Amino acid sequence: MATANLTKRTVDAAKPENADYLIWDDTLSGFGLKVTPAGGKVYVFQYRIGGRGNPTRRYTIGKHGALTPDQARKEAKALAAMVERGIDPRQAEDDAKAAREAAQRAADEKARHEGELAFEKVAERWLEHYEDEKGRRPRTVEQAKHVVNTHLLPALKGKPLPHITRADLQPIIDGIPVKYRASRLAVYAYASVLFRWAMERGEINDNPVRMMAKPTAPEARDRVLTDDELVAIWKAAETLRDPFGPYFHLLTLTGQRREEVASINWAELDRASAMWIIPATKAKNGNAHMVPLAPAVVELLDRLALAEQVKAKADKPDAKRWPKAGSVISLKGKQPLTCYSRAKRRLDDATEAGTVAAWRVHDLRRTLATGFQRLGVRFEVTEATLNHVSGAKSGVAGIYQQHDWKEEKREALRAWAANVAAIAAGHRPSQFVNDHGEADAAAWRAYIRACVDNGGKPVERGTGNVVPISAAKQSV
Repeated sequence: MATANLTKRTVDAAKPENADYLIWDDTLSGFGLKVTPAGGKVYVFQYRIGGRGNPTRRYTIGKHGALTPDQARKEAKALAAMVERGIDPRQAEDDAKAAREAAQRAADEKARHEGELAFEKVAERWLEHYEDEKGRRPRTVEQAKHVVNTHLLPALKGKPLPHITRADLQPIIDGIPVKYRASRLAVYAYASVLFRWAMERGEINDNPVRMMAKPTAPEARDRVLTDDELVAIWKAAETLRDPFGPYFHLLTLTGQRREEVASINWAELDRASAMWIIPATKAKNGNAHMVPLAPAVVELLDRLALAEQVKAKADKPDAKRWPKAGSVISLKGKQPLTCYSRAKRRLDDATEAGTVAAWRVHDLRRTLATGFQRLGVRFEVTEATLNHVSGAKSGVAGIYQQHDWKEEKREALRAWAANVAAIAAGHRPSQFVNDHGEADAAAWRAYIRACVDNGGKPVERGTGNVVPISAAKQSV
């Protein structure tokens, strides 16, 4: 084993051989020079941790040229001091490298958290995905945006998504008054969908909403307008300027959802067949829906079509020539009506004080369903008219029962429109009695059938306020 005092002269004098060889310094134990066949010269330090029974390890100090012998010797002395303290130089170097890499990863992750994983960035990406996925209805997308922008974003902006916990989310829900149960539930639901989406993408490890208590759902409403209330609302709507009056009349006569009526387009309507086809993209349940139009609805749409032609100064305006496209219910003639609360306030202001207890627009659908029942309409027809997927049309039954109930719906909606016209003219079911002076539903249904046969217009009942059932049946 060659030894020498490693100085610049001895290092420069070392010549390459056929294999690597080492020259050990004769003054500093473990300090040496490795010479390779290619002429490379590298300073090394060889040591043993824990006594002679343990294997030796070798640490590369650096290349000759980049280091002078004196600089390499100084480094070797520092390494020897570490060994004296029981520290493994190679392990220490590996640990230092690992610490540097960990620090860099932490810095990168912090930058990612503060950048692409900041709540507002993730929420923006999720909303884009939510809107495009499954062709969701505009109303659903708007509600998701409302929850994010109104409730989540003000509290979570700037926070990295992986750092958001239940403790951050619960105060958001608690901040919504308990009486607004639907809003509390909506925030919970949309937040859960957002965080689950991020979890499935690997951006977070768990959904913090998953372990939160689900807010109590609002009680199911069972509000049904009385005949007198329905008449008060109908007549108040007659006093409103377009499009508010027609909007509420269409809601009443068709029983369709608020957003579906507000966004009705001429392209969805066919006068020849008296049919409105709601596209699947607009329907709440994603199923295209046929809504037969009663004569009263056709008459209302004729008036709107004529007004539109007159406004456009069309040659030879014709009420029976409906536009091929465009919003039917619109404030400015282009965009569909979206100011639902404003429309409802206008109607409430126009309604005679004290005639109608607190109500919501959706109550009109429930009132139509209840009216159908009074008119003897089958449950399946009612569900089909409302575009519900219930036990009558779900599961296996929905696969095998493909009847569209189109004609039955047409008959039912004609009867309902005639019913509305009759009560608006002052007629009431209680005025139709049997021979014992008791109210008789059959007599009222017979009278409504007579009204349907009269083009939906009320027929004369004769003199007096009470009509015997025999007289009612004779009018059919």
